[in-house]
Amino acid sequence: MAGGKVERRHSLFPDFNDWFNREFPGLPGWRPETAAHSIPVEVTSGDGVYTLRAELPGMDPDNDIGITVDDNLITVSAEHSESEEDKEHSEFRYGSFRRTVRLPGTIPADDVEASYADGILTVRVPMPEEQTTSVRTIPVKRSDKPDEGAAP
Repeated sequence: MAGGKVERRHSLFPDFNDWFNREFPGLPGWRPETAAHSIPVEVTSGDGVYTLRAELPGMDPDNDIGITVDDNLITVSAEHSESEEDKEHSEFRYGSFRRTVRLPGTIPADDVEASYADGILTVRVPMPEEQTTSVRTIPVKRSDKPDEGAAP
């Protein structure tokens, strides 16, 4: 799987995360109280590394952002608390944010690196070693006895 492209989904049905983490048509601003916002991400691959970039403006990477790895899933979660000051108008998003991305191979959890700068979280995951397959010829041995029940 190494070196394989992360496939883009073009489906008639939206990703479960995309469907339920966005505003419903006709109900601007409506969201279930417990729902987490979806995090916009992009995933690229090259030079032996998958790179996941996530938009998380205004976060404190030491206190607000968490990353977990489970098999071939990487989950980014964050919490953005609203300031106490009075606002006349705000379009900022506050609350819980979460996004899980499936990569084409098992993620080596020990070698994952993450950094945060200018509102962008960058997670680098080394690609698994490409499994080499070698073609072999298997010799067929002649049996002295014919199979029982086989026609002579």
